[in-house]
Amino acid sequence: MIDIKNLSLSFGEHVIFKGLNLQINSTARLGIVGPNGAGKTTLLRVITGELEPDSGVIERSRGLTIGHLPQDLAELEAVPLMQYLKDKAGISEIERKLRNVEEKLSLSTQNHEGLLAEHSRLEKRFEDSGGFAFEAMAMKVLHGLGFRKGEELKNCQDFSGGWKMRIAMAALLLSSPDVLLLDEPTNHLDTESMEWLEGWLRTHKGALVSVSHDTRFLENTAASIADLEHGVITLYPCSYDDYVSAKEQSRELLAKAFSRQQAEIQRIESFIDRFRYKATKAAQVQSRIKQLEKIERIELAQGSKTVKLSIPEAPPSGREVLRVSGLAKFYDGQKVFEGVNFVIERGERVALVGVNGAGKSTLLRLLSLTEQPTSGTVKHGHNVKFSYYSQESAKNINYSNTVWEEARSVSSKLNDVERRNLLGAFLFSGDEIYKSSSVLSGGEKARLALYKLMLEETNFLILDEPTNHLDVNTREIVERALLKYQGTLLIVSHDRHFLDSLAERVLEIRDGNLYDYPGNYSWFLEKREEILSEASQVEDKKSQAKSKPRKNDDSLRAYRENKKAVARIEKEISEHESKIAEIDGLLCLPETLKASKKVRELMTERSNLDTELKNLYSQWEELSLQLETAKE
Repeated sequence: MIDIKNLSLSFGEHVIFKGLNLQINSTARLGIVGPNGAGKTTLLRVITGELEPDSGVIERSRGLTIGHLPQDLAELEAVPLMQYLKDKAGISEIERKLRNVEEKLSLSTQNHEGLLAEHSRLEKRFEDSGGFAFEAMAMKVLHGLGFRKGEELKNCQDFSGGWKMRIAMAALLLSSPDVLLLDEPTNHLDTESMEWLEGWLRTHKGALVSVSHDTRFLENTAASIADLEHGVITLYPCSYDDYVSAKEQSRELLAKAFSRQQAEIQRIESFIDRFRYKATKAAQVQSRIKQLEKIERIELAQGSKTVKLSIPEAPPSGREVLRVSGLAKFYDGQKVFEGVNFVIERGERVALVGVNGAGKSTLLRLLSLTEQPTSGTVKHGHNVKFSYYSQESAKNINYSNTVWEEARSVSSKLNDVERRNLLGAFLFSGDEIYKSSSVLSGGEKARLALYKLMLEETNFLILDEPTNHLDVNTREIVERALLKYQGTLLIVSHDRHFLDSLAERVLEIRDGNLYDYPGNYSWFLEKREEILSEASQVEDKKSQAKSKPRKNDDSLRAYRENKKAVARIEKEISEHESKIAEIDGLLCLPETLKASKKVRELMTERSNLDTELKNLYSQWEELSLQLETAKE
């Protein structure tokens, strides 16, 4: 479907790609990885045609549809959410054209055959696009991405930035393009929405190309990995975990081959130097020189410097680091959570999880004493010295300072060279360190705030999404530093690999309550599934026990009524379709076409039947989903 041949692109003197080759077939499941600045996002923009390469060819199949989810989203249109989704899927445009043709048919006395053919074509296109069941499918996608019932009526501009990204993703998924290009799709999703997205992508019929720093997402969605580095792509036809192993083996083999070649070159050069001026060896020396010139030199990739970070620690705190009692938070009378009680002890590594909007960041603000609870208490233990990293941590930066001045403003044992190396690991290098903090992007401000926090002396770290805006290498640096940290950790993160590596206990906020799981993130997922399943079974038994004395169970009656309704609607659909077919037959008769009044009457009747049919399809879809759920 897409064939990239010998692609080259430079920005000024900075080479992005040189002779890059890549094929994307119709069933591709490709993950693109590489260090920040390698050109991953640029490559997606070249594939869409947004950027033109300096040289090379990009061949796309005729009629190919490409859907692109960028990292940075332009402002959405000021329309209701459901209307936006219909517009993006092309449903609204087909509906508009259908109405236009129907209006022409009702007014015109000529060219009925052409208009009828156009109407039939548009109606078939509407059906093939899933128009009759579109709203039901859209609600399914919105629910999977965390939207609540009723929000489909809200104006797109009334949502926050993260939710606007979800709207754009929903529109992209519903449009079902031949090729899906996703640039960091998990950045604005909670773990539940990520797991739903992974399930949806597994059923996507077209090609999928993802750029992501979420290694768990890549492992679950990619069948092959394209490693982009130094302007060249190396393709690994395997899962992400196998790619990591294969790349390490490849590096080791290349290093051994490089050592052998260097030894051979040194041996040849030694012979040349030794016998260069001996006439009796002149022929042999010339032979060795030619041999040396023919050797294709192996080059080892210049990897980034390994930066080691140890978070400075304050003297140990008391055994009890944090005690929360009867904590509640309400905003304008709306409950976020209530009756929250827990204790965190010295050295514990705790993950705080929950769906977006559950109140994770709110709870962290209360625990860090930056916000007051509606009721209840938060008590820090003896000798606790904490640092709090907020998603809005840009406020911890002095905008009058440069990046370098901010880097030096934190007391640390690191010297200037070590500070600069660490800044490079946090993606600040070269002259960028002399930029004013005031002109940094949101992601750059967040990284600088995290850098500063990593140098502070603490024994309790409260971290809200610390890995956002970091590439894989920088995440690993932060992860290694936190694994060595002997203090207490409380972390909110949507990076499941990060949580699995660090957390030994999980606190979940769900439906305004807090649940405690004494294990890592994978164990929490397994245990929560068991608990929710058991709770569901208990509720079913209670419901059955209550309904035993009654002859007609409410749920069974509702199921039977729905089943009857589905059968009735199916009958009505069949009648409407037969009637439309009958009208279409009449409209093809020459004697009918001669009577313009008759044509208008038939077209009006057909239009009404068509509208009713769409409503019937929508009702049928909704009731069928309810029946399917009831059966399960």
